[in-house]
Amino acid sequence: MRILHFADLHIGVETHGRPATLEDLAALPDSFAPGLDRERTYTGMSTRLLDFLAAFDALVDFAIRERVDLVLFSGDAYKSRNPTQTHQREFARRIARLTSAGIPVFLLTGNHDMPHAPGLATALDIFPTLSHPLVHVADTLRLHSVQTTSGPIQVISLPWIRRSALLASEDARSLSPDALRRHIEDRITHRLQDAASALDPSIPAVVAAHVTVQGATVGTEQSMMLTQDHVLMPSALALPGVDYVALGHIHRHQPISQRPPMVYPGSLQRVDFSEEDDEKGFCLVELNASEPPGQRVRWEFVPVPARPFLTIDVQIDQGEDPTQRALQAVAQRVVRDAIVRLRIRLTQDQAAALNDRAIHQALKEAHSVAGVHREIVRERRPRWESISTTTSPFEALELYLRQQEKADPAIRELALRKGRQLIDELSKPD
Repeated sequence: MRILHFADLHIGVETHGRPATLEDLAALPDSFAPGLDRERTYTGMSTRLLDFLAAFDALVDFAIRERVDLVLFSGDAYKSRNPTQTHQREFARRIARLTSAGIPVFLLTGNHDMPHAPGLATALDIFPTLSHPLVHVADTLRLHSVQTTSGPIQVISLPWIRRSALLASEDARSLSPDALRRHIEDRITHRLQDAASALDPSIPAVVAAHVTVQGATVGTEQSMMLTQDHVLMPSALALPGVDYVALGHIHRHQPISQRPPMVYPGSLQRVDFSEEDDEKGFCLVELNASEPPGQRVRWEFVPVPARPFLTIDVQIDQGEDPTQRALQAVAQRVVRDAIVRLRIRLTQDQAAALNDRAIHQALKEAHSVAGVHREIVRERRPRWESISTTTSPFEALELYLRQQEKADPAIRELALRKGRQLIDELSKPD
């Protein structure tokens, strides 16, 4: 049985985008939105929306081409709790491609999919309303059984849990913040154990969880957070009988443990510069039900094309032309189709001589320029050597001239000679 595990799609992130032109649409891969009139459907949309959809299309194409048995999504379909109709349509189109190919899809709700108040529909609730037999939506912590072409699989779902759902008792309301956090984490752990106690050991089992696990390296999701995190220990998810833990919520791909494999696939596209060096993609998981529990799983990370983010740092040294030095730094990097920021460290005088127009012209092949940032460095003032009442006028002049680092040595020597003459003349007795 092969499972495609991905998470944190975040359709709706459009920062650093611009309205798509026909040229942008022509540059998209052939696999983008097959069967649709691109010009009619996508002209004018944010190019960043197209980036996210293109990555999703690459994933869908892989799933269909490789005939995976299940696509498991670990939460955060959208950036917003209230996605636009366009965002919902584009997400549903790609889910429909998977189910049309006979691939069941398991959708877990993340914190960005949750409404702001209990009782309101989640961003994924439209799918169970349509009663599609191949689409499974999980918005509560419970055990599911999913039928695939390779047999059944058990899925324990741990969607994003609202704090309010676990704070009904008066005792919980009186707890300190630290004690309250531990109370919530203990409640989740006990409920996971209850779900795991009902597992059939003869059937493969996975946990799908949208949560922060202790030890994970976080990135941009900290700034995108809609609610406060609760953090689980890896041991809370390493349940008896579970073969694989499919994590979501952290944007950086990383394995947390190997017994059982516990993996964040990361997001499919870079969101901002904190993810500049992160590879983007999904996980392909192979489960062999004929092997004993704990030995059934192999997995690999499969990268997808992602829009490059590029930071160019430039240090302008004393005596350098700031514009020429910045242009030289840009020329040494591949800026084409990237989202670029230029950070220039220079003095106030150098900043006044910087030619912004020339720099932006050099960056014209970038997808967008996130900014040309100047870090103004204060020129160090010389530390004056102390002059006491016993310092002679000529010694004071020497000390002063010694501090004038920028002065021409010949001029300093001339000033010292003339100063000595003047002091000698003033020192002569009348």
